[in-house]
Amino acid sequence: MGQKLKIVGWVGAGALAGALTTVSLQTVARGNMAPLPLEELQQLAAVFSMVKSDYVEPVDEKKLITEAISGMVSSLDPHSQYFDKKSFKEFSEGTTGKFVGVGIEITQEDGLVKVVSPIEGSPADRAGLKTNDLITKIDDTAVKGLSLNDAVKRMRGEPRTKVVLTIFRKDENRTFPVTIVREEIKTQSVKSKVIEPGYAWVRVSQFQERTVEDFARKVEDLYKQEPQLKGMVLDLRNDPGGLLDAAVALSAAFLPENVTVVSTNGQLEESKFTYKTSPQFWRRNASNDPIGKLTQATGGALKKVPLVVLVNEGSASASEIVAGALQDHKRATLMGSQTFGKGSVQTVRQLGPDTALKITTARYYTPSGRSIQAKGIVPDVMLDETAEGNVFAALRTREADLDKHLSNGREAEKKDPEREKAREEAIKKLEEEAKKPAAERRLPEFGSEKDFQLQQALNQLKGQPVKASTTVAERKPESKDKN
Repeated sequence: MGQKLKIVGWVGAGALAGALTTVSLQTVARGNMAPLPLEELQQLAAVFSMVKSDYVEPVDEKKLITEAISGMVSSLDPHSQYFDKKSFKEFSEGTTGKFVGVGIEITQEDGLVKVVSPIEGSPADRAGLKTNDLITKIDDTAVKGLSLNDAVKRMRGEPRTKVVLTIFRKDENRTFPVTIVREEIKTQSVKSKVIEPGYAWVRVSQFQERTVEDFARKVEDLYKQEPQLKGMVLDLRNDPGGLLDAAVALSAAFLPENVTVVSTNGQLEESKFTYKTSPQFWRRNASNDPIGKLTQATGGALKKVPLVVLVNEGSASASEIVAGALQDHKRATLMGSQTFGKGSVQTVRQLGPDTALKITTARYYTPSGRSIQAKGIVPDVMLDETAEGNVFAALRTREADLDKHLSNGREAEKKDPEREKAREEAIKKLEEEAKKPAAERRLPEFGSEKDFQLQQALNQLKGQPVKASTTVAERKPESKDKN
């Protein structure tokens, strides 16, 4: 009674093969429990007994209980989940940036596994998997009917073992098998370079344990290379999120000390918390403060340099926290398209030595009090993906598109018929793109000379004309019934 159990908790934006799921840190305590519904629990026990005694063949008791727990939790929202021994280990390993798998970020679409993007340099990337590929079979197992977690399990394995993925590629209207050899994936979450004299680009692809250190080191190197930076582009496009303390630290690199980055609110008293830009909110030990060292090394220049943040539908969770904080404090101009809308906190509570429950415990809010759950962050300047318009944007899944998604507690958002129409038009575009040479089909690499959105960000920093989108608009919230 009254004893608190400290556990590492997590905030998830989606699933990544190899358990690269987004996370945050949370202290957990459960005080007074509501009375248990005894009649319903008796029914559960009766069903368990009947299945065990009457089913056509013997059923493993532990499997029955595990599946019952999994079903209970998965019915809540897309991000709550029960972890068995293997999945808990995989999930925990994901924050280090190292895992054994095929190396793809995934989500679900129509009961199939959809590739969000292959991780650069991974076996999946080398095998030619592409964004929007649908995985229909993993070895001999059909994906239809599998949970996302089960699909991840089947793609995971030991190093140097093979897995055969059956791929349906929409834009080519064909199905084909791909044999991939699993290996340890080491993701690089921060990239940076001086694009042209006076202007730098820093890309954060996700927030891992070493992201803050990598960010501080690479930005310090940028300033050594270009001491008089006139502007910087922080690229958070397709960043699914990550460690909350890393998001707070990254925000603190650009903001004044002791201002609010994000606040959380839920039923538990411990879920009502405000994270600020002071070191105690991200520093993991007394001697480890890479942001403080970076500020000192650059003479505070990073807190003043003109800043543009690029976001899109794939920017979620921790990346939305950073974008929202910089936007609310008017520290940066946000450009791109409306973000994913993952604004809830998941806490991981250990149930035993090697099992755990990941459960949604709070919503989070930007410094001005905005809930971005199922809504996302709306950029200051909307941009198309290319000079000719959008290619993949309408096909990307957002939080509001997920079944059982949590509302933001203030306004609901529903599937928009106009968006569904845009999806159909985007599919037609992709079919036309499929007729072009393969090298011309994919969008230019982020950070390259052909990156249209990056060029618009540079124009913004230089005070030059920006080609803003004339078609992309904020997704409309659902109007409340007046009954």
